[in-house]
Amino acid sequence: MFEGLQDKLQDVFRRLRGEGKVTPEVLDQALRQIRLALLEADVNFRVVKSFLDRIRERASGEEVLASLTPAQQVIKIVRDELIALLGEPGEELRIAGSPSVTLLCGLQGSGKTTTAGKLGRRLLSRGRQPLLVAADLQRAAAVEQLVQVGERVGVPVLTPRQGEDVFAVARRALAEAKAAGRDAVILDTAGRLHVDDRLMAEVKQLAEITSPTEILFVADAMTGQDAVRSTQAFAAALPLSGVILTKLDGDARGGAALSIRAVADVPLRYVGVGEKPEDLDLFHPERLASRILGMGDVLSLIEKAEQGLDAAESERLARRLAKRQFTLEDLRDQLRQMRRMGPLSQVLELLPKVGPLRGLNASLVDEGELKRVEAIINSMTPKERTKPAILNARRKRRIARGSGTRVQDVNRLLKQYMAMRKMLTGVKGKWLRRSLGIG
Repeated sequence: MFEGLQDKLQDVFRRLRGEGKVTPEVLDQALRQIRLALLEADVNFRVVKSFLDRIRERASGEEVLASLTPAQQVIKIVRDELIALLGEPGEELRIAGSPSVTLLCGLQGSGKTTTAGKLGRRLLSRGRQPLLVAADLQRAAAVEQLVQVGERVGVPVLTPRQGEDVFAVARRALAEAKAAGRDAVILDTAGRLHVDDRLMAEVKQLAEITSPTEILFVADAMTGQDAVRSTQAFAAALPLSGVILTKLDGDARGGAALSIRAVADVPLRYVGVGEKPEDLDLFHPERLASRILGMGDVLSLIEKAEQGLDAAESERLARRLAKRQFTLEDLRDQLRQMRRMGPLSQVLELLPKVGPLRGLNASLVDEGELKRVEAIINSMTPKERTKPAILNARRKRRIARGSGTRVQDVNRLLKQYMAMRKMLTGVKGKWLRRSLGIG
């Protein structure tokens, strides 16, 4: 996410830190580089200009000139202004009415149907009784796709009957939701390849019929300024209550995320960061700003860990480490837990790109390597997993054949495991055991 912009800004900050003081000339050079980085990231040029003007005004004041660490002060100003640019934190769906209606609108391919399921899942987790409504009668297989999404997240889907138009579907959805005690209705509406009069007329009439509590525009982050322009067009026709920015995990530039709030004057509410039902997060401007600047997002990492890690399994490992024990089975079980947190590349993106992690490129992480490691360990006997010293050449050849790998792969895993075991159970691992309360 935002790899190009992140790298360029990190270069600017490294140069600033190398300066003894931030003179007007040094500041001008840094702002020129930031300007180029933002424009190359497809950020709206008017947004870039006002953003840099605010930074220049604050960085030229006594706050920076009198500071003992002027470079750090400038970086803090950039972060503060990024947070202000991104807008207020996202809020969960408001529930009002019986039932409460959320209308999703947007262009075709932006991810409305998948997002409808993700929102339904979030409502379920809050103790609500949502109903998904297939109100996209334009795109082939749209109804079937929503049915599959609903099954996946455990939310019922209302589908059109023979001969019903989209407005009849919406009216019936409200009636059936009320009769069944469903307190939240999510309308998945039709999109087009571009903004047109027919699309706008349909979605405006749907809004009049259903009186939605929320009208959320679903925008594809990877389309950059096209997402910003389409948000503007919908905001001019409808009272949008927010934007859901999808496919943010695949956006290497960041132009849409940094421009939508300022240009369209509509708050970002959620961000889609993957294809799984749980990959929809509330928008946190301060976290996104930190990630853009290479400072990491430790809070999101902690939340992922809380969701993905098994507390009982973590306690079991802690007890084993207290006894200076760490086998290949332990390694396999920990790798499985890591994979439950999501793709490793996404987890690594949340780490700060400073110190020993500087230069870490999460996009180059080989997800298949974790599967190969697990396959190798699974091809061992229980005795071999607990006593790898018995692994001779014949046993290694058998393990390589069973796991579909090479003997060299088995040897590399064993070498990495021994180094990890020494670190975790030896004297150098004492700090880790102490932090876990077991040393």
